Amino acid sequence: MTFQPGSGYSQLPEQPAGQVPELSVPSPARGTTGILNVLLITAAGIVLVLVGLFLFATLGSEAFILCGVLALIPLGICLLGLHWIDRWEPEPRGALVFAFLWGAGVSVAITLLLGGAVNEVLVVLLPLTPADVITTVIQAPLVEEAAKGLGVLLLVFVRRSHFDGPLDGIVYAGVVGAGFAFTENILYFSAALFEAGGVGLQLGFVFVLRGLFSPFAHVLFTAAIGLSLGIAVRKPGAWRIVVGFLAGLAAAVAGHMFWNGGMALVADDFFVFYFLLQVPLFALAVGGVTWLRRQEQRLTRQRLGEYAAAGWFTPAEVNLLSTPAGRRRALHWAGAFGAKAPMRTFIREATHLALTRQQLVNGRDLEKNLQREHLLLAALTRTRTSLLSVTAAGRRY
Repeated sequence: MTFQPGSGYSQLPEQPAGQVPELSVPSPARGTTGILNVLLITAAGIVLVLVGLFLFATLGSEAFILCGVLALIPLGICLLGLHWIDRWEPEPRGALVFAFLWGAGVSVAITLLLGGAVNEVLVVLLPLTPADVITTVIQAPLVEEAAKGLGVLLLVFVRRSHFDGPLDGIVYAGVVGAGFAFTENILYFSAALFEAGGVGLQLGFVFVLRGLFSPFAHVLFTAAIGLSLGIAVRKPGAWRIVVGFLAGLAAAVAGHMFWNGGMALVADDFFVFYFLLQVPLFALAVGGVTWLRRQEQRLTRQRLGEYAAAGWFTPAEVNLLSTPAGRRRALHWAGAFGAKAPMRTFIREATHLALTRQQLVNGRDLEKNLQREHLLLAALTRTRTSLLSVTAAGRRY
């Protein structure tokens, strides 16, 4: 195939010459990237353990365990929502684990270490602003969103081949935000527990407000960073990533400031503010994500259609691979022969192939993506052979 940066396709994909040969294209960065991923996950995990030990020592065992269990409920709600977003092209588990560890551990550690210092600077710079406003409305959004956003930015560079667009950015940033909210909820729940002198209405009220009415607050704020970075990485150029990060960070900070400021202004009438801001914001986010998912499905269909024109897929296969209903039918059919696992692999590889070709269209990392395309085509051929052999064997019995 021949591609030129920014000029789109110069031709359709090459046609397969009979059985696709086993390709062994060298990828020097793979080993280094794998080691780096392990190191980053390990380091982030160590930081989370240290943060956990700090909270355990500060709060005591009973409060830490009780509030930790309560914090798992909104965390589960957030992760289920993010899983729904991520179903079309699932992100690597290692990257998602790192995102959670960064949010729950590293970003919290950064906030605890730098929050006080930043607050002191802001007090000097804004002498006429009340101290509680500085802490809640200005310092917290600035430090927290920057701390969370750095983790998303790191994923752009470490997981570049899997950071394909806005949906990927939303998923990664959302997991970071969910992790941060998990640890922060432990602190808020324990504060309510200690203030009331034990389990009671106050803890229940805080749990309902934070855990059930607004579990997605941090997810939505940080998702603005992921969305902006996801748009930026579609085209080559480091400056786009920098601009995307700063634009997303500004949006996240502004949203966080508005949320905290509004909560402070209507502390006695939370539900009015909730239905005026949180509900419309959440509805807008769901609508936006649904639209992005449909765009990604259309993109998958378009790119796989180009491979079908070259002979790599049949039109029927493209229909099965590029729609949710088609994928369900394919998995149901494969399940009758005990071949769900290879069918899932086939779907995943085809989706990655479509998104890799889109990166080539955008002129992004041409050499690496051409290598990746060749590897995916070879992998798809092997998976197809495995799938057909399993289903053929199933028909004989």
